[in-house]
Amino acid sequence: MNNSHIARVFQDIADLLELKGETPFKIRAYQKAIRSIEQLPVGLDQLRQEGKLRDVPGVGEAIEKKIVELLTTGRLKYYEELRSEFPPGVISLLQVPGIGPKTAMRLSTELGIRSLEELEGAIIDGRVEGLYRLGEKTAENILHHLRSMRTKEQRIPIGTALPLAEEIMASLRQTSPIRNLTPAGSLRRFRETIGDIDLMGTADDGEAVIESFTRLPLVKEVLARGGTKASVVTHRGLQADLRVVEHDDFGSLLQYFTGSKQHNIALRERGQRQGLKLSEYGITTLDDGRLERFSTEEGFYGRLGLEFIPPELREGQHEIERAEEHSIPRLLEPADVKGDLHLHSDWSDGRDSIEAMAVAARGLGYEYIAVTDHSRGLGIAHGLNEERLRAQTSEIRKLNENLHGIRVLSGTEVDIRADGSLDLPDEILANLDVVIAAVHSALSQDEDRMTRRLLGAMENPHVDIIAHPTGRLLGQREPVALGMEAIFRAAARTGTALEINCMPDRLDLRDIHIFRARELGVRLALGTDAHGTEHLSNVRFAVGMARRGWGEARHFLNTMPVEELLAWLRGRGEAKA
Repeated sequence: MNNSHIARVFQDIADLLELKGETPFKIRAYQKAIRSIEQLPVGLDQLRQEGKLRDVPGVGEAIEKKIVELLTTGRLKYYEELRSEFPPGVISLLQVPGIGPKTAMRLSTELGIRSLEELEGAIIDGRVEGLYRLGEKTAENILHHLRSMRTKEQRIPIGTALPLAEEIMASLRQTSPIRNLTPAGSLRRFRETIGDIDLMGTADDGEAVIESFTRLPLVKEVLARGGTKASVVTHRGLQADLRVVEHDDFGSLLQYFTGSKQHNIALRERGQRQGLKLSEYGITTLDDGRLERFSTEEGFYGRLGLEFIPPELREGQHEIERAEEHSIPRLLEPADVKGDLHLHSDWSDGRDSIEAMAVAARGLGYEYIAVTDHSRGLGIAHGLNEERLRAQTSEIRKLNENLHGIRVLSGTEVDIRADGSLDLPDEILANLDVVIAAVHSALSQDEDRMTRRLLGAMENPHVDIIAHPTGRLLGQREPVALGMEAIFRAAARTGTALEINCMPDRLDLRDIHIFRARELGVRLALGTDAHGTEHLSNVRFAVGMARRGWGEARHFLNTMPVEELLAWLRGRGEAKA
């Protein structure tokens, strides 16, 4: 029973309690605990052993007992008894938008539907529309939502979704009178993977915008279309939804559809306590039914007595409490980044010369870059041995004499071997400005051995940064088995920075790890891992992850001016030695 298994059990319990008609307070208690568990950077079993389960937001005495029972027995008697009260398959029906508790029960008991496949079959053969008070229109809507779910389940990395969204928006701005066009949903919150693309905008002629949207060349299929909204499937198989409203309603709409679900639930509960009702249309005063419309999100949050909450933080954790205190931090922004600390050149597996990379980085306004080509052990990447690394360092010195407006730092991405040793000797590493260490082989080692490999590298006085610590590739390779808490504490103790790798298929560290590392005082570094000049702009993906982890400029090496950074690198190396 790991964290995700326990969160899934609690989600089922919340759904079943809703089916029973239990009080919203009881249901919300489970939902808050679910979100906290999903965001934990450490295992619940570790917290149980340390007696810290109650420190998790939303975990009180009752939920703590259920977690302990699940961890110790792998089962939960309460859950099993609750499930026995309902027909099989009813939980899966509740996952379909448009199917509430009563409809789910009717579909299950009257038609014997136990799965989503059976539901689709019953809609197609007409049995669903034949149910009393459902009808053809409702059945069609359920089928639309059911098929949309399949598209949304094919989640893709944000690195694929964001450029596609930007392509759609650029085309739509050229072909229609839309204004205030922006992404919403998980894309705007910068989740690492995206189910679909939600776009919001305003226009004086909404129908003209919708017409243009459905006729864009990249649209493969139109799923639904109305006067102010439409859903399409793009040529890449990703669903895109567009909603258009009047200009005065944009703030309310954007807030509502940015989410997350838990964030909006917490906002609605706050509004109810203030005698207000929140919706995509604005805020209604319950006493007199007066609707207030908001053109900006700042106005919407301000009406609730809250500081503006950046989209990346809207995950239903403690952001509302912080906004009430007006203590939301100033999160990292792209303009804060002064240099790139992880990139490759044509000396190893990069496509461009060191000079070309430096000139491109200077064009982005950077003060410095660190050239960190692979070490000799990574033969497939044409890694550098001691002799070639010395020659590269000499070339970098000469290049710095002629370059203006940017400084090139000498470095390496040294491989951490399977036995924990480094791929280059200390006397070579000592002469470099920046040393990144990373694991690229023996990725199937158990947690203890893999953790010891990274801990050993962090103890080396010359290692400054651990690159892509968990080794994950989104949708392709699971993270390595690693004791993250031990890694964080060692990084804090040794002063070793941990990287947020900017490659869209990595985004490693992930948001919850960034949050925990920051809590423990670990220094963080942004590294594009660029293998060509076009990759330098990928820094925006790591900035998004950093913001999700509540990262501020002061937490990152890359926000230091070059001389301050070099002083820090020298100082921590001397402290380790």
